[in-house]
Amino acid sequence: MKTEGYSIKDLETLSGIKAHTIRIWEKRYDLLKPERTDTNIRYYTDDDLKRMLNVSLLVRNGYKISKVAAWKEADIKQTVLDVAKTKKSEEGYIDQLLLFMVNFDNAGFTALVNEIIEKYGIEEAMQNIFFALFERIGTYWQVGSIFPAQEHYITSFIRQKIIVAIDAYGFANKEGENILFYLPEQELHELSLLFYTYLAAKSGYNVIYLGQFVPFADLEKIRSHVELDFIFTAFISPILKEDLEEYLEKLKGLYQHQKVFITGWQVKEHAPKLPRNFKVVKDYREFKKYLG
Repeated sequence: MKTEGYSIKDLETLSGIKAHTIRIWEKRYDLLKPERTDTNIRYYTDDDLKRMLNVSLLVRNGYKISKVAAWKEADIKQTVLDVAKTKKSEEGYIDQLLLFMVNFDNAGFTALVNEIIEKYGIEEAMQNIFFALFERIGTYWQVGSIFPAQEHYITSFIRQKIIVAIDAYGFANKEGENILFYLPEQELHELSLLFYTYLAAKSGYNVIYLGQFVPFADLEKIRSHVELDFIFTAFISPILKEDLEEYLEKLKGLYQHQKVFITGWQVKEHAPKLPRNFKVVKDYREFKKYLG
C-alpha cells in the first residue's frame, strides 16, 4: 500500500469508476468506509482498493451495484473468479492481471499469464494484452496510484517468459545476418526490446543483445569487433525532441550503411526527423515483415 493511503482519485484511476460515482456508492450502499488522517483528509486502504477493483469488474460485466454492495466479501471474490473463467476478453484479462498485481497473488498471476500465452501465443499475448497492461500500469505509476514494487513484480515475471521464448531459438545463428539490440543510456525499460529480440531470433538472425543503459562509447567499440547488418533500439523514457534527434544523428554517423530500427513512446510522441537509413517500427507485425 502507498504509505499515505489511496485518495479517491487513485481509486478512480485504478478502477475506472468516476470519483463522483464512488462517493454516491459510499453514501447509498455503504460500499466503502474511508478513514481519515489527523488533519481530517479522507484516504482508502489496500482492502478498499481491492474491493473497488472487484466491484468495478463485476459492474462492467452487468452486475447491479445495489446487489453487489450487499454481498459478503467472500461472495464478491468468488463471483469475480467465476466471471474470469467465462469472460475471456483481452480487457478482462488485463483487469484480472491488475487485481493479481495489487494482491501480489503469485499463484493467480502465474496461472493466468500461462493461460494467456497458451491461448494467444507469446506474440499476440505481448502485443494485445501485456503491452496494454504495461501502458495502464505506466499511467497509474505516473499519478502515484501504485508503487514501484508492483510494477517491478509484473515486469520481472513477463521478462522471464520472453527470455524463455528466446532461449527456445537461441541468440546465435551462424548463417543469419547480425542484428544488434540495445538501449541507450538512461533507458531501463527493456521488455519491448526483448520482445523484438525474440522475433529476430525466431526468424533466424544472429542476435547480439546488449540490453539496458548502453554507453555510446560501447557502440563505437563493438563496431570494430563485429560486422553488423542491422541495429535496433528504443526510446521510452522522457527525452526532449532536440536531444532525441541529436542522438539519432550521432548514431547515423556511427552506422551509415546499416538499417537502423527505432521504436518506443518517445519516437511516437516526438515524430523526430530521421536519417535516411532509419526506420520507425510501429508494431511487431511490421517488424516481422522486415525480417522476412
